[in-house]
Amino acid sequence: MQKYKCFKDVHAFKIKEISGAALLPAREEDRGVCPGRAYFAKHDPQPGGYFVQYADGYKSYSPAKAFEGGYIHVPEGDTSTSELGLA
Repeated sequence: MQKYKCFKDVHAFKIKEISGAALLPAREEDRGVCPGRAYFAKHDPQPGGYFVQYADGYKSYSPAKAFEGGYIHVPEGDTSTSELGLA
C-alpha cells in the first residue's frame, strides 16, 4: 500500500464524560453534544477520547493517542493551513 499524510481541518473536543446520550467536554468553554444512538453504536466513544466533526458535518470519534498524534490545535482565526492549500 502507498503511504499518506492527513491534512484536514476539524472541530473537536476531548470528552470528559458521557452522561446518558450526551458527550460532555473537558473544557468548560466547549459545548457538549448529543450525537444520537447511531453515533454511539458505530463509534463507541469513551471518556478521554475526542468527539470530531469534519467540515462536511460528518461526526466521528478518535481515541486520544490517535487524535493527539495526528492533529495540532489551530488558534481561532488562524488560516495558515488553508493558505497552504491544505484545508
